[in-house]
Amino acid sequence: MKKMAGALVLTFVLVFTAACSSSSSGSQESDSGEWKPDKPIEIVAPAGPGGGWDTTARMAAKVFEEEGIIQQDIGVINKPGGGGALGWSYIHSKKSPNSLFVSSPPLLLVPLNGQSQYTYEDFTPIANMIADYGAFAVRKDAKWDNLNELFDDMKKDPSSITVIGASSPGSMDHIQFVKVAKKAGVDIKKIKYVSDQDGGALTALLNGSADVYTTGVAETLEQAKAGKIKVLGVTSEERLDGDVVSTFPTAKEQGIDATFVNWRGFFGPPNMDEAALSYYEKKFKELSDSEAWAEIREKYGWKEMYMDHDEYMEFLSKEKDELQKLIDELSLGK
Repeated sequence: MKKMAGALVLTFVLVFTAACSSSSSGSQESDSGEWKPDKPIEIVAPAGPGGGWDTTARMAAKVFEEEGIIQQDIGVINKPGGGGALGWSYIHSKKSPNSLFVSSPPLLLVPLNGQSQYTYEDFTPIANMIADYGAFAVRKDAKWDNLNELFDDMKKDPSSITVIGASSPGSMDHIQFVKVAKKAGVDIKKIKYVSDQDGGALTALLNGSADVYTTGVAETLEQAKAGKIKVLGVTSEERLDGDVVSTFPTAKEQGIDATFVNWRGFFGPPNMDEAALSYYEKKFKELSDSEAWAEIREKYGWKEMYMDHDEYMEFLSKEKDELQKLIDELSLGK
């Protein structure tokens, strides 16, 4: 009896220990032997509410839950600061497969500018989900009606025109404008770019403190619909679909052979376990293929741009090389 009792106690201890170990890692194996989270998942938007990262994270969480793609609870938290660097540092320190974050070109640009020690190589790219695009807007009463008129004036005196964006110098809003302006023949080193990371860029445009607003397409929709601004150009290859966005001309159709893709996808902590990576890859592919996500894309003017882990890694490497050249030309690197 004593041996049997001892064996039962040992079995209980082993089971309890295994359960605690699984719980502490935030994961467990399903009945099929596949990894799945056994704790709530958090998706970090490394910026404040309302922007592209925040919207993408919240819409993904919403569809994951409403469509039953992921059974576990999902929460979205905002970690603004440093152009994304604060959120990246948070994820890097946690190293939990239950903690993900959404990102886009700043994950390449901010480290290239020497403003963050972390780059995409310090995390695990899981899947890219969408392509968003840049938009260049002016007040409704501005004298420019297209990009060529704007850039003609900037060629004469680039510093006389104030360009404002929400990202830091050398990050996305700045670089997307620089890339198109350079192709149009503007001296990009003399462009007067002002960064307003506190959400006041649009207000500055409307009150006359700035002349041009460089931002994402989605951030211009309401004001364009209300007739308060006009969008001189967008950075997509072709015109976008939608009641408002379809009226926005591309830079390419205005004879400026330049585009800028604001890719946006999801990343995990460094050295994510292969089983966890496989789980999330499948879930994000299911999300990308869903009708509910297609409706979200249409609502915000996003294009489908799914990439799995391997495709994403190759894409990010090429993007980094291209952006490095622009950063070097602007003398904004380390």
